[in-house]
Amino acid sequence: MSFLFTTLTKKREVDSIIRDTIDKVLVLRFGRASDAVCLQLDDILAKSSREVSKFVTIALVDIDSEEIQVYVKYFDITLIPSTIFFFNAHHMKMDSGTADHTKWIGAFHRRQDFIDVVEALFRGAMKGKLIPLKSYLMLNRV
Repeated sequence: MSFLFTTLTKKREVDSIIRDTIDKVLVLRFGRASDAVCLQLDDILAKSSREVSKFVTIALVDIDSEEIQVYVKYFDITLIPSTIFFFNAHHMKMDSGTADHTKWIGAFHRRQDFIDVVEALFRGAMKGKLIPLKSYLMLNRV
């Protein structure tokens, strides 16, 4: 399913999409197109992309690219897939019940789980809050 989304392989492309995505939640999925869990997440993203297209932009980042290693180190991407969220070039942090508030690690269980998370991020960002409530995000987290 990775062919449905823009795949970013250069630092300049990542910088550009972060800077140019205005009034939408930017979802960056860091991973590999050949990884089984990444493919599962890509399927969930593809199934929900039409429903959230008015307030979400989704892009994939290939972590095997040499130029992307700057972001892999900066965001401490050690497990894949890792999903990072931005709103108006601001890194969105969320309290999902794990020690890491900077990203979502792994695939979402269902399409609705992804939709709930990006809706919470979007609503919080529109109100000027950068960390959505833990209780809202913990509903479907295992």
